[in-house]
Order: sequence, then structure tokens, then C-alpha cells
Amino acid sequence: MIRRHNLKPFILILCIIFCFAFPSFGQKKIVIYQLLPRYFGNKKTANIPYGTIAQNGSGKFNDINDRALDGLKELHVNYVWYTGVLAHASLTDYSKYGIKPDDADVVKGRAGSPYAIRDYYDVDPDLAVNASKRMNEFEALIKRTHDKGLRVLIDFVPNHVARSYYSNAKPTGVIDFGANDDKTVAFNPKNDFYYIPNQTLKLPLNTSNGPLTKLIDGKFDEYPAKATGNNVFSATPATNDWYETVKLNYGIEYINGKELTHFNPIPPVWIKMRDILIYWTKKGIDGFRCDVAEMVPVDFWVWIIPQVKAVNPDLIFMAEAYNPKVYQQYLTQGKFDYLYDKVGLYDGLKKLIRNEPNANVNAITKTWKEETASFDNHMVRFLENHDEERIASKPFAGKAELAFPAMVVTATLGGGPIMLYFGQEVGEPAGVSEGFIGDDHQNARTTIFEYWGVPNHQNWMNNGLFDGKQLTSNQKEIRTFYQKLLQITTQNEAITNGKIIELTNTKLNQKMYAFIRYTSTQRLLIIANFDRKETLVSDFVIPENILNLKTSTTVKDLLTNKKIPLTTKNKISVKILPSTAQIIQF
Repeated sequence: MIRRHNLKPFILILCIIFCFAFPSFGQKKIVIYQLLPRYFGNKKTANIPYGTIAQNGSGKFNDINDRALDGLKELHVNYVWYTGVLAHASLTDYSKYGIKPDDADVVKGRAGSPYAIRDYYDVDPDLAVNASKRMNEFEALIKRTHDKGLRVLIDFVPNHVARSYYSNAKPTGVIDFGANDDKTVAFNPKNDFYYIPNQTLKLPLNTSNGPLTKLIDGKFDEYPAKATGNNVFSATPATNDWYETVKLNYGIEYINGKELTHFNPIPPVWIKMRDILIYWTKKGIDGFRCDVAEMVPVDFWVWIIPQVKAVNPDLIFMAEAYNPKVYQQYLTQGKFDYLYDKVGLYDGLKKLIRNEPNANVNAITKTWKEETASFDNHMVRFLENHDEERIASKPFAGKAELAFPAMVVTATLGGGPIMLYFGQEVGEPAGVSEGFIGDDHQNARTTIFEYWGVPNHQNWMNNGLFDGKQLTSNQKEIRTFYQKLLQITTQNEAITNGKIIELTNTKLNQKMYAFIRYTSTQRLLIIANFDRKETLVSDFVIPENILNLKTSTTVKDLLTNKKIPLTTKNKISVKILPSTAQIIQF
């Protein structure tokens, strides 16, 4: 018999057992915050194009301290994606630590691309206060992040490596990529790379590298030439190719436009990649953002993800994916937890934010009702990341607030993760020439190739205090909007787990979108006005099977806490200002 005063610990034990048996019970909506440590903690403001690390500075793992992580928690973040952690090709000299600078012919910018990995088993020495202790400093960041109740994501770059790839940090017994290759043939299922036999690599002389151009002499020595990362099987990649990288061989033989598979026996690259993922999983990494996942055969993901999750069942795998035709395959067969929703929702919302001709809300309907209907909760939604233009940049919107309606839709339309890019929450505009411009699109992105300080973010960082005291009033308003929206998104079950009903109304124009998220205990009406000039007024009749409003005379907008009167027992009349949104609880 259980005594009454013992019931509480008994119930607590039952709850713990229940949560372990049903891990999804009570889970919050995932909010991912992407940051590059190189920029996140950098206090220097010189911002000299193509500047050295001494001139422009670099953030460190240690800069991401408890105060910084508390600042992310204020945004209701629960996963931090640390981008650019793995050691990658760079022109900075760490010879005294056994790391030579790379050849300028095969480095984009001075700091280099975070996606040209030169050692899968090491971290970038730029990010350490003491380069000889760089792994210890990263491990301390993992622990610090976990101690704050946050989880850690890093990049897994499976498709290609830097042309200079060589692992100084590999564990005993690990064989480097290409060490045992037969270089006399274009393809061998046992090779790690593809080759162009009997030809020397001829790289484009990239004259867009400013003062670094004098270092680009075309003398990088690679014979025989290896295929380039973006599937260029030629000894002469072009300037716009991923010429700094080498394509990895997953057992696919490319012949006359056909892809012949050689998956039995398991290709050596598969086994090497499994060992790399397990290595990082054992260090406490909670998930992997998988770069250009569609350029790697789905059979590889089918094989590898269950093996890595056997080490940690709570790992998440997020795929950078752009082909809606294979989304279902990568989720069901490939075992991915989440996929980018770039081609669908992001592209449609961007047109609305930019006020492009013929842009309308039908693109939103098409995404979640047709393209992702059966797996909507597995789509990662965002308005910024390192590949996309900054909202506040001139080529995109020119003003962060113009994206508020789109951000409300992004955050509330599905149950899948939301992703923010550092600086987005304070309206970072980019818009200056930082150096290498390969993919900057008129400087609309924050560089990933150079050493740089990010001004609006630095205002929030406030020289390492992370208190936001240097933010302008406008920047504070933008951050407050994101805080409030993400609080609503993560703390309301109608958004986390609710069903969706799209609302139509004869008074709605093509710049207003409205839908209901509901569960048995909560109902939310979400309305977004993408019109930049017109205040839209409309009546929304709530379906009788959702809720009869006769018990109340008002409803509340959760974004502003303002009460809205009801016109009848089941009709909500709203007035929405240009480029704003409402989340009405009724």
C-alpha cells in the first residue's frame, strides 16, 4: 500500500518513465539558431576587405559564453547550429601547430569556405584562443551549451573535401581520403575520388580576390586532376564551379548521363564517413546539418543514419535539400528527420516580402497543401541562413520589418523546426564589400569567406557583454518582435501540435493570408498582411466545428496583447496594418 505522503515521488517516477518511453511527449517546437563562431564573438570593427585575422579579428569558441547562450535562450532557441567548426582550407598560417596555410589558388577569400573541409577530425584553429588546445575549447563549448539546456548541431559535409585535404588529427588507424586510390583510372568503386587520368588540373585564375590576386599564381599542383565538388568531371573547372573542392566517390559511376551504382561491397567512403559521424556523436554533438545531401545517394543515408543513431537515438539529421520530387524518399527511405523548405515556402514568401509583380499568397497554400502535405512537420522553415540574402539588404527587402508577416507564417504554419540566422533578429543588412564575392549576390549576404565583424550583431554583443545596450531603438524593436513571436510559437500547443484550417474570404486580397491552428484545448487565428501600403479589414467567420464564440465578447492578439471585439458569436473582425500580422487567441 502506498502512503498518501509518498504519492508525489511515485508520480514523479512514473512521469520520468513515461517520458523515456515516449520521448516525443511534451516536446517543444524546435528553434534552431545558426551562428558562425568566426563572426559571433568577433569584437573588431576594422572590416578591411580581404583583411587578415590580425586586422579584422575572429570570434572564438570561448566568446560564446554563458551570457551569450542566455541571450539565445531569450529567443526561445533550443538548438544551436555552430557553422564552420570543422577545419577548412584557409590562407592563415598555423605552421607552428603543424597546419600549413593552403594555396591561394584553391581558397575562396582569406579565411576560406567552411565547406572546403581539410580535416574532418579537427576544428578550425581560428576559433581557439590557444590553437594547440582548440579541441578542448570546442569540447568546453559543447558542455557549456548543454549546461544551458541547449543542443548542439554542426555541419556534416559529405559530398566534397578541400583539394588540400589531409588529416593531422585523425585517430590511430584512420586512412586519409585517397591514400589508397588507383589514380590511373577515372572511376574505381574502391577509390575515394574521381580522376581525370593523364591530365593536370588547370584552375581558373580568380581575379575577384582583390589583394589576394597576387597570391593566385596558377601553380597549384594536382596530377592527375580530380573531379570538382559540384560534379564537374573535367581538369578545367570554371570560376563559378566549386573549384576549391574535390568530389567524393560514393560508388556511383557516371557514364554518358547515366549513374551506375556500385554499392556492394560497401564503398570505402561510406565507412570513412560513418566513423567520422560516430566520432563527433561521441563528443556530444546532438545533430548534423547535412550539406547538399541530395548530391549523395539516398542509399548511403539509408545505411548510415541508423548506425549513427544507434550511438545516440536522440540525434537529429537535417538535410539541405532543394528537390521536392525526392523529399518523401529522403524522409522515409533516407531516414532524415528534417529537410529544408527552401524551394517551397521560402521562395514563395520571398516574392511577397519583396513585393514582386504577381506575388500572391497562393504560393503558401501550394506549399503546405500540395508539396509537403504529408510530411509538413518535417520541414525546416527559415527566412535567412548563410546561403540566402539578408532580409534587410537592398537586393532583398531593404528593411527587416517588411518580413514580419512572412516570419509569422514561417514560425506558425507547421510543426517542424524554425531556423534563425545570427543577426537576423536585429535586422543585419550586410550590403558592403567584405572581400571574395563568389556567392554574395551584390553583397546581400554576410560573408562566409573572410574575417569580418557583423555590425548590428556587434551592437547586441556589446563588446562581449551580450546585453544589447548598444542596439538602436529600431534594432531593439526587431529583436523584441522575434522574442515575442518565438515565445508564442514554442509555448502554444496549437502551433506545436495543432491541426490547420486555411480560411478564405471574399474580402481577402492576394496579399493577405489567414489560417487557424487548433487542438482540443486551444484555437489560434493567424493573419498576415503582405501589402506594403494598404490596411486590410476583413471579417473571419470561425467554423462551428472549431469553436462557438458566444461565451466571450473579445479575443486577444498575442503579439500585441490587445483585445479585439467580436461582432457576432462566431465572427472576428480584424484591421491589419501594412506589413504586419496578428495571432489571435479565441
